[in-house]
Amino acid sequence: MTQQSTSLLVGLLAGVSAALLLVSAGYTSGLSFLMFATAALPILIAGLGWSNLASIVAVATAMAIVGLATTPEAALVTAVTTLAPAAWIAHLSNLGRPAEELGGPEGAVAWYPLSDILLSISSVVCTGLFAVGLAMGYGEDFIGELVDMFVEALKLNNAEYQPTATGIAEMKRFFLFALPAIQAAIWVLILLAGWYVASAIVRLSGRSRRPKDDLPTQLRMPSMGAVGLGAGVVLSFVPGVAALVGWTIIGAFGIGFVAAGFAIAHKRTRGKPARGLLLWMAYLSTVVFTLPLGFFLFLGLFDTARTLTVTGGPGPGPDSNP
Repeated sequence: MTQQSTSLLVGLLAGVSAALLLVSAGYTSGLSFLMFATAALPILIAGLGWSNLASIVAVATAMAIVGLATTPEAALVTAVTTLAPAAWIAHLSNLGRPAEELGGPEGAVAWYPLSDILLSISSVVCTGLFAVGLAMGYGEDFIGELVDMFVEALKLNNAEYQPTATGIAEMKRFFLFALPAIQAAIWVLILLAGWYVASAIVRLSGRSRRPKDDLPTQLRMPSMGAVGLGAGVVLSFVPGVAALVGWTIIGAFGIGFVAAGFAIAHKRTRGKPARGLLLWMAYLSTVVFTLPLGFFLFLGLFDTARTLTVTGGPGPGPDSNP
């Protein structure tokens, strides 16, 4: 079987797997979120371990199946938020160029920086959510209906819960801006975690061209990420749709700097006797109190290095950028 035929077959299988996860996630169950979150894995594995053709075929196959099983609109939403971003991330991960072009050793390969991959994840998440929000007509009316449904559900479970009109109005305003930021942050983490898991699976299979990245030293947001975050903060003060765009950018780029901050914490605690306890306390505190996220955000902002992964080898792979 030729390499192209293998890529087509792998792409078809990956697309079917991703579609099954996405369609199954549409049925209410405790595993719905998990299945939706892991739908990017087959696409990532196909792209990282085989070729761009495999990931493109996987995206097209998954879209076709989801469109037939549900609606064309659902297929487009999953494509712009999950499938296409996964294929793009896999493509970037396989990009490499001769290291000597960058002042490195002759015969070695310099791979696409992990920091730029993280920046790209934040960017594609923003783009996807912008498109979905525009198509869905996200705004005050949409959030108003959503909050009203939420309040009614709370009343059914607790008859004593009777919020005032002012309280409901404040809740609607909070969710109007908080929802885009939270959704963007969660989706960046999902794609980053999917990339990490898929990379590990492909390395174990022996098909990975890219070596293992050292996340504590390489997981950083580049300086362009700070520019994007600053733009999001500025837009958040502009009334109307611009504020919604700004909060989406804040969520996507802000969580990138938070992830970089945690990576720095991992690096600085290496070799420390109480490293495990310190890291667990850091993660637990952010889950329980949320406020420590600000500390890790600023920690990530103060280190925007772009570290390359360089390996010896005959040269870049077939999907590389010479």
